[in-house]
Amino acid sequence: MAAEIGQMCLIIALGLAVLQFVLPLIGAQIGSRGLMATARPTAHGQFLFLLFAFVILTKAFVDDDFSVLYVANNSNSELPLPFKFAAVWGAHEGSLLLWALVLGGWTSAVALFSRSLPIDMVARVLGVMGSIAVGFTSFILFTSNPFERIFPMPMDGADLNPLLQDFALIIHPPMLYMGYVGFSVAFGFAIAAMLSGNLNQQWARWTRPWTTIAWMFQTVGIALGSWWAYYELGWGGWWFWDPVENAAFMPWLAGTALIHSLAVTEKRGIFKSSTLLLAIATFSLSLLGTFLVRSGVLVSVHAFASDPARGLFILIFLAIVVGVSLSLYAWRASSLETNVGFKPVSRETFLLLNNILLVIATGVILVGTLGPLVFGALDLGSISVGPEYFEIVFLLPMLPLVLLVGVGMHTTWRSSEPSALYRQLRWPALISLVLGIAVPWAVFGELSLLTGLGIVIGFWTVTSALLEPAKQIAGKGARFNRSAIAMQMAHLGLGLTILGITVTSSFSVVTDEGMRPGDTKDIGGYSFTFEGTRDVAGPNYEAIQGVFTVKRAGEN
Repeated sequence: MAAEIGQMCLIIALGLAVLQFVLPLIGAQIGSRGLMATARPTAHGQFLFLLFAFVILTKAFVDDDFSVLYVANNSNSELPLPFKFAAVWGAHEGSLLLWALVLGGWTSAVALFSRSLPIDMVARVLGVMGSIAVGFTSFILFTSNPFERIFPMPMDGADLNPLLQDFALIIHPPMLYMGYVGFSVAFGFAIAAMLSGNLNQQWARWTRPWTTIAWMFQTVGIALGSWWAYYELGWGGWWFWDPVENAAFMPWLAGTALIHSLAVTEKRGIFKSSTLLLAIATFSLSLLGTFLVRSGVLVSVHAFASDPARGLFILIFLAIVVGVSLSLYAWRASSLETNVGFKPVSRETFLLLNNILLVIATGVILVGTLGPLVFGALDLGSISVGPEYFEIVFLLPMLPLVLLVGVGMHTTWRSSEPSALYRQLRWPALISLVLGIAVPWAVFGELSLLTGLGIVIGFWTVTSALLEPAKQIAGKGARFNRSAIAMQMAHLGLGLTILGITVTSSFSVVTDEGMRPGDTKDIGGYSFTFEGTRDVAGPNYEAIQGVFTVKRAGEN
């Protein structure tokens, strides 16, 4: 009976999503406050019923209710309790329900924290988000029902994929979805602004905090996935340029550009066109990522579902979202022009270059990810795009980008004095150059051109980000506001990431060796001795574990 109640909750949530989509938009169009006022209660109600459905599915996993097909396929009576919770989103149907739940959560949050906004804007934003909810809840009910029964009921379940029986599954997908789906808020505000024709700086001011929060979740989600893949070798390493990894990375890149573009639109009232297009592109790339994962059209170590019918549904939905959005943009394009100018050396210029390079980086990843799919669809043969392509073409826009980042964060709006920038940044540049040469020699005893360049750029970004905090500590800088602190922290994180990637890529050693008990191999300055194997009994598995002794080469 519980599964049927869960399905009924999904049906009610779909009905509320339809009301949330239709009534507020009609109300905003005709000026009916009564219809516009339906946006908030329908948004909260939809989230509540999605939460009920999610709790019911979770309880089915905890109770080992193998009469539910999804539970039988993805759990087992011996599965540890934490993984039973995580198994709820461990496969296709549950992950889509999590997607819808997170969307409902974001929608409810917008309804709750937007009381100071004009009612017509709130109605349009929630109406747009309701339309997205209609699409995804329909997708779940008609193609991916997690409450489908199986008769006769099996005595036990098939168990969760062993690769997914990891603590990271508990936190990585929810964090990633919070970012993926969170970009729907920026999309909703962009569409609402175009529907209303009110394309001034206010909509960017309202959108920016939501976009930043979503971007932060996406960042944490990608980092957790990379950490998981680093020790779970079945994923191929901490970054493999896998299609599904790319599908998460592209919205992050576009979202990064969107955050910077929103700042310019909010502060200076310019870049309106690019801000709207980036809001559309970021969420569209999130939908594209869902399509790539759930359709099985591309080979990926992450793709556990292969169903062309499901993929077609998402592809049609994506086409509708992009088509309607770009049509609205074309309709409002003439009202987006601005006469506000800025000098060549200014924060606006550096942010413009930043966004151009981020868009190029996103584009080359998109081409490499979809290239094999397009070639196959057009009967042009089969091609394989490997990590070598991505590492080369992604590096081309990123090198100038990180160099510009170090300068751009110290520029001012409208105009900056080049000589003042030189005086301010000469010491970070010199320190970066010295450290970039000295550190590899001192620590690793070797240095190549690309390694040195990567370390110099990493230190350049770090020292540039620390320049203003250092002045503040010395009592010579202006007092920080929250926005400035966030900017410095984000760019500091970028610099540290560049350093980590450079060192890992340059000095890691990967080799395949066959060893018998007692054999010793010297690899990368370390001595590995294979001592033998031992049997290990886990809570729901038995395994054979290899035992190694690792020493620095030459040590006894």
